Amino acid sequence: MTFSPIVQSFLFYSAVLALKMLVVTLLTSLTRIARGVYANPEDAKAAKGKVKYDDPAVERVRRAHLNDMENIPVFWVLGALYLTTDPVAAWALLLFRAYTVSRIIHTIVYAVVPLPQPSRGLAFMVPYVIKWYMGAMVVLHYATAM
Repeated sequence: MTFSPIVQSFLFYSAVLALKMLVVTLLTSLTRIARGVYANPEDAKAAKGKVKYDDPAVERVRRAHLNDMENIPVFWVLGALYLTTDPVAAWALLLFRAYTVSRIIHTIVYAVVPLPQPSRGLAFMVPYVIKWYMGAMVVLHYATAM
């Protein structure tokens, strides 16, 4: 099956984002292991660790993962809908790239090497604005077609 280049780029960047989310899942587990803190008694017992729900390092990574789970699926939906509006390919590609790079930077400055604001705020706002733009373009495109 052959897709247009813009659909291929959307699928590529969507896969990159899904893999990034899997990496953050692994990062959460590795942080738990390194700190010897677990959310379940059986895990703590098996690893000779302790049950702790408020470890700052683990919670930081978990919050980054939660942020991904709140934002990336919305990108997938809006990006797919945006493709149906027949966008300019170069512009859509730029949006998909900027979104993906910004989400990767967001994870790095949030969970890997925490940096002071506004680094995380900027890495959050760029993709947030992109989602709003794509959503607005979909609504406008189909509102004028009705």
